[in-house]
Amino acid sequence: MIKKKLIVAITGASGSVYAKVLFDELAKLKDQIEAVGVVMSDNAKEVWEFELGNQNYSNYNFTFYSKNDFNAPFASGSAKYDTMIIIPCSMGTLGRIAHGISNDLISRAADVVLKERRKLIAVVRDTPFSLIHINNMKAVTEAGGIICPANPSFYSLPKSIEEVAGTVVSRVLDLAGFEQESYRWQEK
Repeated sequence: MIKKKLIVAITGASGSVYAKVLFDELAKLKDQIEAVGVVMSDNAKEVWEFELGNQNYSNYNFTFYSKNDFNAPFASGSAKYDTMIIIPCSMGTLGRIAHGISNDLISRAADVVLKERRKLIAVVRDTPFSLIHINNMKAVTEAGGIICPANPSFYSLPKSIEEVAGTVVSRVLDLAGFEQESYRWQEK
């Protein structure tokens, strides 16, 4: 099995629980991972602390980079990070990516992933969408990205907020190509 080199970006959109559940699941999938590079916006850290009541994002055994560290390996396509997940993805971040504005490490990494024809998964978490949002999603999709709205499913009968978030994270991990145990519709 070829191990994955993964970029995880967390922006200031509401939905820090999605990032936390993703981190928990990635820790379980470590045998499928070569590297996880994480970059968080300042707002992402504030929202995490507000919504989850802690700073536990720093407790995970991943490599964290500052939002302006353009020396991070995934700021260049030569590092061959194969997948980038932005979870949650703010509409501001999506807009910058859609228009090629690389003003921080998150938007630069997304630009690199798209130009190298690798996998970009943007977990947008906003509602309702304006026409600007829809056009930005269209532009990112046309550039090769995947828009995966943070719309949970309920047919697995989740019992907690983390289980609800897990329905989205499971879909994201499937899109990223991970082998995982997950609820599958009409499968036993």
